[in-house]
Amino acid sequence: MQTWVFISEIVRNLGLALAAFGGLLLAWRKLTPERTQAGSAAAQAELARRAHVTELFNRAAGQLVDDRLEVRLGAIYLLREVGRDFPDLANPVFELLQAHLRERREKYGDDAPPTDVQAIIDTLRMRIVADDNGPG
Repeated sequence: MQTWVFISEIVRNLGLALAAFGGLLLAWRKLTPERTQAGSAAAQAELARRAHVTELFNRAAGQLVDDRLEVRLGAIYLLREVGRDFPDLANPVFELLQAHLRERREKYGDDAPPTDVQAIIDTLRMRIVADDNGPG
């Protein structure tokens, strides 16, 4: 009698182990498409974000020559944030700001440069300091 109880416990435990393994397998198969879907959604969100940032970059580039100081300053500050938040866009941002400064060469004499020019200079200076300090 003891032998039959021992054998039935072994069979029961093997059955439970197989059922647990089957449950894990089914759960894995169910989660795989959901993970793929989540990855696709994340990739689409990143593409949409990059498209939005590209649009902001293009709009800001056009606003650098606006007649109103507040529009030019807003464009400069936006470009600064784009360069900071998207390292792969940092070089184009700062090349754009440098080109804008070269095009606006003016003689200030002993006077301070205009506010927007000073904002560009400060932005470029921040970039140089950040590059000198490095990532670590």
